Amino acid sequence: MPKSETIFVCESCGNESISWAGRCPVCGNWNTYREVRQVAEDTRRVIATEPSIPLKLSDLKIGSLVRQSTIGEFDRVLGGGLVPGSVILLGGDPGIGKSTLVFQIASSYTGKTKAAVLYVSGEESPAQIKMRADRMGLSADGLLLLSETNVDSVIEVIDRETPGLLIIDSIQTMYDSAYPSTPGSIVQVRETALKLQRFAKAKHVTTLLVGHVTKEGGVAGPRTLEHLVDVVLYLEGDRYHGTRILRSEKNRFGATDEIGVFAMGEKGLDEVANPSQTFLAERREKIPGSAVTCTIEGTRPFLIEVQALVTPTLFGYPKRSASGFDLNRLQLIVAVLTKRADLKLLTKDIFVNVVGGVRLTEPAADLAVALAIASAERNVALDPKLVAIGEMGLTGEIRQVTHLKKRLTEAKRLGYIRTVTADSIEAAMRATVGR
Repeated sequence: MPKSETIFVCESCGNESISWAGRCPVCGNWNTYREVRQVAEDTRRVIATEPSIPLKLSDLKIGSLVRQSTIGEFDRVLGGGLVPGSVILLGGDPGIGKSTLVFQIASSYTGKTKAAVLYVSGEESPAQIKMRADRMGLSADGLLLLSETNVDSVIEVIDRETPGLLIIDSIQTMYDSAYPSTPGSIVQVRETALKLQRFAKAKHVTTLLVGHVTKEGGVAGPRTLEHLVDVVLYLEGDRYHGTRILRSEKNRFGATDEIGVFAMGEKGLDEVANPSQTFLAERREKIPGSAVTCTIEGTRPFLIEVQALVTPTLFGYPKRSASGFDLNRLQLIVAVLTKRADLKLLTKDIFVNVVGGVRLTEPAADLAVALAIASAERNVALDPKLVAIGEMGLTGEIRQVTHLKKRLTEAKRLGYIRTVTADSIEAAMRATVGR
């Protein structure tokens, strides 16, 4: 019987303690410590690797670590494709399309590289996966299916079949028999992911882990799970709408500002070649409270519609709400409009929504949000061919933004012939909604 000891682990950040505490001293969250039994270090089974020998950086050859192509939008987010031996964590809400996406990636990978793909499912049987493949119209001779939850059994199969790509759907269903806890617990998620990560690095097997998310939107399990992988991806979007956005939160092999845009179709996720046209497809013209801006995500400019609704408040404290836009930034814009543009917003409820499920994080959208609010408050529609680009300062000035030429080129390509990048919010107001 292996020796074990009782410890307490924070389910939010993974911090370990020998005693229970009401508040975690690392992440500051309350009531997150859970009691677990941990096997002593000398009894753990460790993946056999080559002896630890330091290597000169100049002597390393990476000719065999060429990126491998899969799906265009997925490769864009990764920075050019899969890196052999990398470990990727994909998270998202239930029903958002994670399993659909990874199955399409597996089919594309084996079709382009002719290498085997091992799809390990702890939630579905091979027959159920086959039904999904038939519905999606996918056929891949190099795709191997395995219904297993024991991580040691999975590693034995990997060692025997030597696939180029390993998919674990999902990591919360895996367990290690050396740890007396149920699958999905903090220790099981961390230790099984760590064992797979060590094996992937030693054998140069690209590994894609599918992870469940919590109510707060983070991957379920300790935060150390995100630290031990190379890439962290999130598939976002409203499950009742067709648009899906793949976003990178961490990427050791590329930038984290690229996004992939997909549309949910009858046979899976379809790549969106022209995101701007998709986001503006249902825009109603000559409606107060609607403005268009151009944002840069990675290397691509997108035209995005920003909507605002301004109504008299029924309570003493006006409400401010934002979807797809930072609420603190919205509060700042409302204060500037009240002070510098003489808009009576102190007794108004203000709601702002970014259409298409996109999250605007750069300040270039400030002017569009301000004009949408002003348009809604004055009940005057903006020019339907107008694009507003600019960062708003506290004194009411509109500052220049980066990649302006690229943004204007994208706007012109889609027929938006009028651009507002005024020197001040007063000038922008006069040019659009009047005074």
